[in-house]
Amino acid sequence: MIRHFLDIADLDGNALAAILDDALVAKRARGVRPKGAADSDASLAGHTLAMIFEKNSTRTRTSFQMAIRQLGGSAMVMETGSMQLGRGETVADTARVLSRMVDAIMIRTDDHAKLVEMAEHADVPVINGLTDRSHPCQIVADMLTVLEHRSRLAGTKWAWLGDGNNVLTSIIEAGSLLKFEVAVACPEALQPPSDIVTAARERGGSVTITRDPHEAVAGADVVVTDTWISMGQKGGEAKLAALEPFRVTPDLMQRAKDDALFLHCLPAHRGEEVSAEIIDGPQSVVWDEAENRLHAQKAILRWCFGLIG
Repeated sequence: MIRHFLDIADLDGNALAAILDDALVAKRARGVRPKGAADSDASLAGHTLAMIFEKNSTRTRTSFQMAIRQLGGSAMVMETGSMQLGRGETVADTARVLSRMVDAIMIRTDDHAKLVEMAEHADVPVINGLTDRSHPCQIVADMLTVLEHRSRLAGTKWAWLGDGNNVLTSIIEAGSLLKFEVAVACPEALQPPSDIVTAARERGGSVTITRDPHEAVAGADVVVTDTWISMGQKGGEAKLAALEPFRVTPDLMQRAKDDALFLHCLPAHRGEEVSAEIIDGPQSVVWDEAENRLHAQKAILRWCFGLIG
């Protein structure tokens, strides 16, 4: 059976925990090895990952390319402007062709339906590098970062401030599987998808939604935000005005626990969704979080190939 990595909710808690454990162990095992050197076991030697980009990327592109390299394999970077997918070939046909030539496919796209169609027609693992609905790879890195700094996820409180976007979707799904609370503060018009929230609660997840950022942050172990205007979005001025009260400021962080961590998936806009004092301050772990995209991708790839879990 092919293991696709499309959404956090497609996994169970044991599989997700196995991915995180593998990432922690593998990260420690690398030591001071040069970044371009393969791991000692080169567990995916000879494997090739095709990476399809319909949206720009820094962290996803770099982390996946280095992940497959450290695992002993290689990557092919494919951008839709230079492949037939961008000129009218169907997603299904692209999936069929790539399945004959590569061992796995990562796609970063605007439309979640394209990801699903790719997985339906591919004979190799397909990984969600980001869609308009979810960003599961990012959240594996986020959880890895919290585990490194706090040693646990279960029972912690994560406060999200801002847009109910794709990153939040994956946080809500992860919280319901690994039993951490998610408190969301957002404008009424920018709530997370109701079906995602309902499904998480049915799995036993704790998800609260409020208009009051102070209420959401109170007693939080982790405070998370994201850029307010994502790539390709329009209607920016009205959205920025609605989100203004949800900026992560020093005053707001004081309402979280004294040792609360600040996360941001980047790129960040200082002065919009977060004050410079916070993202560049002592509670911020965004650079660990960014590095952990690499270690998370390695564990995800190993899981897709059945090497863990």
